[in-house]
Amino acid sequence: MTRAYLSLGSNLEAERNLRAALAELRARFGTVRASPVYRFPAVGFDGPDFLNLAVAIDTDLGAAALNDWLADQCVLLWQQTQHPEQDTTIWDAWSIERPHLMPVGQAFDGFVEHTKLVSPTCLVSFDRNRYSVPAAFANRPISLHVYAAQLVFVAEGQIIAEHVRRISRSHDRGETIYDWRHYLAVLQRKPGALRNGAPFAEFPAAFKRLQTILLKHPGGDREMVEILALVLLHDEQAVLTAVELALEAGAPSKQTVMNFLSRLLDGAPVPPLQTPQAFALRVEPQANVGRYDDLRGREDHHAA
Repeated sequence: MTRAYLSLGSNLEAERNLRAALAELRARFGTVRASPVYRFPAVGFDGPDFLNLAVAIDTDLGAAALNDWLADQCVLLWQQTQHPEQDTTIWDAWSIERPHLMPVGQAFDGFVEHTKLVSPTCLVSFDRNRYSVPAAFANRPISLHVYAAQLVFVAEGQIIAEHVRRISRSHDRGETIYDWRHYLAVLQRKPGALRNGAPFAEFPAAFKRLQTILLKHPGGDREMVEILALVLLHDEQAVLTAVELALEAGAPSKQTVMNFLSRLLDGAPVPPLQTPQAFALRVEPQANVGRYDDLRGREDHHAA
């Protein structure tokens, strides 16, 4: 279960609407922890004061699914509420007006920004957890954009890494979240790190099978690193498919993987040509040597 915090507010029949909202939340999520209710004047327009409060719920829904559920509750309420000025519901009035509204521009990019220093092990700490970024940014300052469910790492005006945000209610040391792709540059300098490096414990299944086979042979760690480095140049799914084909063929090696990868990237093979058993000439040659005598008998002279 995940703890979620919601902000509730109303300025039209505020007490009745807030009680109804709390009842819906309790019916769906069980226990609801609510803050005291605060009264605030309307800002930006004339109207009754707002009653606002915050609530905490425990839910099995993700952030997107929870927002969808809340939006559905709003729609249900609009479908049941009479419009104050028209002989229809709020939802029907909104449905009539919506085609005539101007399109919304770029969505507001709401995040909290922090400046972070990347550790020598290519990790950035946030909320007791540690997240990996590409090795090229070790010991360098970067910008961290914190969203509700995502962390975006930015440097030099470019997104360098993204991670799903891990939220824990415990007070332990937290987790370390690796992306093995961030450490490929390190592997190319130190292939031996592949054997016991923590970032490489979460390889896809095909890479793990190939690694188990190659590391049994001398130089297998470097060969495995060269295969992994292919994802820097080609689509990762294509490289994985080439590795699976090499394993199925019983020839797990760099040359075989690159051969299969080349075939995948070249596209579908050209279909074979359907040729007849024997070719037939449209104009049959004539055994007429007299034609050459005609050519020799001409008096035309040409420069050599």
